[in-house]
Amino acid sequence: MNPEKVCIYGAGAIGGWLGVALAKAGCELSAVARGQTLAALQQNGLTLVHGDARETVAVNAQQDPAALGVQDVVVIAVKAPAMPDVARQIAPLIGPQTLVLTAMNGVPWWFLAGGVDASLRGLQLKTVDPQGDIARSIPTEQVIGSVVHASCSLDAPGVVRRHFGNSIIVGEPTAQPGDAATERLLALAELLRAGGLEVKVSGNIQRDAWYKLWGNMTMNPVSAITGATTDKILGDELVRNFITAVMLEAKEIGARIGLPIEDSPQDRHQVTLKLGGFKTSMLQDVEAGKPVELDALVGAVREMGAMCGIATPFTDALLGLSRLRAQQLGLYPL
Repeated sequence: MNPEKVCIYGAGAIGGWLGVALAKAGCELSAVARGQTLAALQQNGLTLVHGDARETVAVNAQQDPAALGVQDVVVIAVKAPAMPDVARQIAPLIGPQTLVLTAMNGVPWWFLAGGVDASLRGLQLKTVDPQGDIARSIPTEQVIGSVVHASCSLDAPGVVRRHFGNSIIVGEPTAQPGDAATERLLALAELLRAGGLEVKVSGNIQRDAWYKLWGNMTMNPVSAITGATTDKILGDELVRNFITAVMLEAKEIGARIGLPIEDSPQDRHQVTLKLGGFKTSMLQDVEAGKPVELDALVGAVREMGAMCGIATPFTDALLGLSRLRAQQLGLYPL
């Protein structure tokens, strides 16, 4: 893929990490931003810090997408609660050939477009796109999905620090079993590799997203309720057993919709414990007074359980408690 016009929509930690990689690959980089981030990007460019290394790239940052025009690639790297606003404003960036790469946690609006059991394929997830506005604004046939495996944070607006992990999985949301990787998917993967990332091309991006979600959907909301780090959450036997029960419900749903998971919850607990005690992204959002993405992480799982006729009492309890906590803090709509 030759150097492209690429726009980052959501120049936070993950968006910034991807933006630097794409600029290093030779792309003409722009970003939609506002507030302190907009000012920092316009004045200082976009910076990535890892260990002793520090890289800064030029970026054309604007608040109004219309000031940037049609792009070859748009990277959406926002939290799920911001997607309705993105859907309302993104149109000037998207032309008939524009690729939209999503780099988001949880279940995205395109999740049931392919890769799942035929009984669910094409259905709308009302928890993440209630009126279908996102799907109408961002054509699914132009979307490339991704699963990010990188831990990044912001030192300051426009300054991203990468802690560990440097990989991304990319795949076509509408791909069916046995489909060969498309030329555009392979080209995007090569572009990301040229920027220094480790890239895997997936034949079923839903499966990869579901596996990552399987861990995030419990640790994040439990941390938001309790304020505890991951080591303390899993160190409490009763809380750990509750989390295990939620994960078993999600595992049953995954098997029913064609996304089976071989691991046990205990296997995943051990992976999390090896990372040491840390604050989840949702706990960091709560502490910063930012909206929490409960719908994409928990609500969508509950909705798919209902679609399959699977009872989810533990998931229901987790959603209810975390939702009420977030509402009390003004971080989730009533």
